[in-house]
Amino acid sequence: MHIVIMGCGRVGSTLAHILEDKGHSVAIIDQSPEAFRRLRGTFKGRRVIGMGFDRDVLIEAQIERASAFVAVSSGDNSNIISARVARETFGVENVVARIYDSRRAEVYQRLGIPTVATVRWTAEQMLRRLLPDGAMPLWRDPTGEVKLAEVQTDAAWIGARVAELESAARTRVAFLNRLGEAVVPTGDTVIQDGDVVHVMARTSDIDRITDALAERVQEGE
Repeated sequence: MHIVIMGCGRVGSTLAHILEDKGHSVAIIDQSPEAFRRLRGTFKGRRVIGMGFDRDVLIEAQIERASAFVAVSSGDNSNIISARVARETFGVENVVARIYDSRRAEVYQRLGIPTVATVRWTAEQMLRRLLPDGAMPLWRDPTGEVKLAEVQTDAAWIGARVAELESAARTRVAFLNRLGEAVVPTGDTVIQDGDVVHVMARTSDIDRITDALAERVQEGE
């Protein structure tokens, strides 16, 4: 994939490095040349100076071949405008915009722009929206046999107890990320909207666990 990032702050530069390490091509836009100092010396992506809602700037960043666009500058309005231009002018379907004022999120959602509130999310959650399939490994032991991974879960799990989820996946939930805070659950903990599930399991079991949690099968189905 080719991914265009607007904003070379801490989140933008982190995303750029992680995405490049995963084999994607990246272009990052910022109006300040000084911002690119956050990029490592080995970064191979494009550095484009300008505003992310400027059509010529976006074209220089190769938006026309982009599979995704993410706006993580320091301005809510700039992020939303840039995301709309990427989607409506250049036809990029997978767009994400960071906002600081979460109260405005509903308005932006009506425009068809997925928004991410900084209070609740970090670069890790941005990646989940850009690359939503499968599990994201966060740690593994030196032998590679055991892994701590963030696992995508079906929305149907909202309202279920952790014990039910663990039974279906035949694994233990290490912790939940809830509103930016780590929660060590008990079996009676109820999964809430927005919870991010992390499991500790054998590497060989991760695919099975991912498949089990990707679709909740109700009893009797």
